[in-house]
Amino acid sequence: MIELIFSVCFIDDPSRCREERLSFFQTSVSPRQCMMMGQIEIARWMDGHPNYELKKWSCRPAGQIAKI
Repeated sequence: MIELIFSVCFIDDPSRCREERLSFFQTSVSPRQCMMMGQIEIARWMDGHPNYELKKWSCRPAGQIAKI
């Protein structure tokens, strides 16, 4: 399983940031596919959370602890 990990910050207060994770439950999703599909998934998440600004994102195997 692959996780899409991204860091977002409040537009009004850029010092308030948080990490979000979205998991792809299909075992056939490769890290490369995650990088391509991840852009779409982040755009969907951002549409539902207009007060946030994207800072960084990456794809990793699920369960790994990542600091981005």
